[in-house]
Amino acid sequence: MTGAIRIIGIDPGLRRTGWGVIETLGNSLRFIGSGTVTSDGDMDLASRLCQLHDGLADVVHLYQPEEAAVEQTFVNKDAVATLKLGQARGIAMLVPARAGLPVAEYAPNAVKKSVIGVGHGDKQQIHMMLKILMPKAEFKGNDAADALAIAICHAHNRGGDRMRKALAG
Repeated sequence: MTGAIRIIGIDPGLRRTGWGVIETLGNSLRFIGSGTVTSDGDMDLASRLCQLHDGLADVVHLYQPEEAAVEQTFVNKDAVATLKLGQARGIAMLVPARAGLPVAEYAPNAVKKSVIGVGHGDKQQIHMMLKILMPKAEFKGNDAADALAIAICHAHNRGGDRMRKALAG
């Protein structure tokens, strides 16, 4: 696709950070790649964050996206788990930002609404819609599928974001 925009979606997690790369041109979407970066749960937190950083940096270098989108963290009852997820999310935002990419953020409900049409749905609905929107998409596991959904959400919303920024500036 000439004139297409390559987008990486990132679903942050300390154990598994999903990533998905698509290209968008007008209303068309094309699957480029997806996967998961993992960290070793037996290592200390700093080492695990380094593993996530290095893995995501390799993906960004390999696929050369032009824009990035990251899912916002939800707060749960376990404050320690929420804090660790926030640190993984910081890595998910830092890597593309260091590569010079604009980074957008989307709430989980916004991602679901963009992909399946409603703000609440299960993983199977997301998987099904990904296959409809991009029949050639391949993803192993929920983390990679969620990352593709985040990239699609950004593809659907990027024009509106740009317009709002232009009007505000």
